Amino acid sequence: MGTIERRGDIMNLLHGTGGVLGNMHFTLDGSDDPSNVLNLMSLESYVSGTQPHAVVRALDAVGDDAELIPEGGELVRSISGTSFLQLVRGEDWTLRTQRWRDGSGQAVVTAETRERAEEIAAFVAEQAGSPEELGDDKVDMGFWYRSARGPFRSTRSIAAPQWPEIAQNYSSASASALGKLMATQPSDVAGRLVLLHGPPGTGKTTALRALAREWAGWCQVDTVLDPEAFFADPSYLMEVIIGSEMELSLGDDEPKGEGWRLMVLEDCDELIRGEAKEASGQSLARLLNLTDGLLGQGREIMVAITTNERLDRLHPAVVRPGRCLAQIEVGELSAAESGDWLGGEPVTRPMTLAELYARRGGTDPTMTEPRIPQQSVGQYL
Repeated sequence: MGTIERRGDIMNLLHGTGGVLGNMHFTLDGSDDPSNVLNLMSLESYVSGTQPHAVVRALDAVGDDAELIPEGGELVRSISGTSFLQLVRGEDWTLRTQRWRDGSGQAVVTAETRERAEEIAAFVAEQAGSPEELGDDKVDMGFWYRSARGPFRSTRSIAAPQWPEIAQNYSSASASALGKLMATQPSDVAGRLVLLHGPPGTGKTTALRALAREWAGWCQVDTVLDPEAFFADPSYLMEVIIGSEMELSLGDDEPKGEGWRLMVLEDCDELIRGEAKEASGQSLARLLNLTDGLLGQGREIMVAITTNERLDRLHPAVVRPGRCLAQIEVGELSAAESGDWLGGEPVTRPMTLAELYARRGGTDPTMTEPRIPQQSVGQYL
């Protein structure tokens, strides 16, 4: 009998309860769970050589009620939990499917012939469905994060306004600069860094959503949810850069536009402020290397950063001439602009976009909260 050894999170043959699958010996211990058994069973025919052909297919969207059992297949095992797995066997093929919480999934097919494996994989992909068709007010955006399985990309359709619809939400200077950025085309790209700086509540994230929509024809926009880990871990950084390139080039029948990508990093004050080199170690260096260093050479990648820091507090290497495609202060609307935004209501000071929406919605705390009465000294708190 042959022996298959699967280390780490799959199999540990040092201790535990053993068994036999076909011509494979295996041993289970307390670190294993049902998914380990299912994964091993799915490879039995492939290891033995009776089904020597394998196809692995990523599934963009798997409905909760999707029936992923081809005709002639029998459900052998299933697991429900943080992900849903099932093992299905047919006369000359084996199928293992997995659906994760975000709706994406994976199908692994082994079969006696490559044609049969491709046929089963195509059926599963068709049954799983495709991502929801984008409406006129939505854009497809990727979200990267480091999970227990390593770097992972999830795709979501998010609401994204057209730039002309929201231009009035910004001061005249900010709107002019943002309008030029929205109109940028691939041939106009010079610097690789887009820097939006200004106080909270001024609409920086909304501007980036509009940018994703305006650039949808030639640039894929992805958000990195954990930028500290992204730049601190070289393997994570390379997986995102190389992995997303492979996904964009192989995942679609037609390449997306010019192949440009914009990586969005929100609220990265610690990463780019003046003392970042001492505080963040190599993170700042890797950011700069990605934009115009060796790491970024030959790759059509831009990085967009939002920060609440003032421009004079940012690291000089970040704002040096030639590095930024756009360096835009997204600030408050002036008192006059705020009054116009509110439909002529008198305003005596500059206001952020968040304050304007609160004022118009009747939830501005400076206008609605009663003044706390003065208490006499000496009361117990």
